[in-house]
Amino acid sequence: MRRGELYRVPRPPGRDPKSFRVFAVVSRQVLIDSRFSTVVCAPVYSAYEGLSTQVPVGPDVGLKHDSGIYCDELVSLPKTMLTHFVGMLPPDKLRLLDRALLIALQIQED
Repeated sequence: MRRGELYRVPRPPGRDPKSFRVFAVVSRQVLIDSRFSTVVCAPVYSAYEGLSTQVPVGPDVGLKHDSGIYCDELVSLPKTMLTHFVGMLPPDKLRLLDRALLIALQIQED
């Protein structure tokens, strides 16, 4: 498992009305590689509203439709739920993800 990978999760936790949801892994790689059982993920929705905390993604990363990664809705998921690999964000999308996370968490860049 790598940071920036997308996974289809059946029956996502919470009140999600979908029978599955795609999530992007956003945890730092050292945590992903550790013995901890969970990682931080951002959900992917089929809507993209152009907010600074969203990252546009689509068929180029394995999705069926143009969509958005929503960094304002981070969740911790068990690694065991991340088994249905969808795709990997390319370097330019990873940079957009980093920027969206900084904004969502209100972290000032140095």
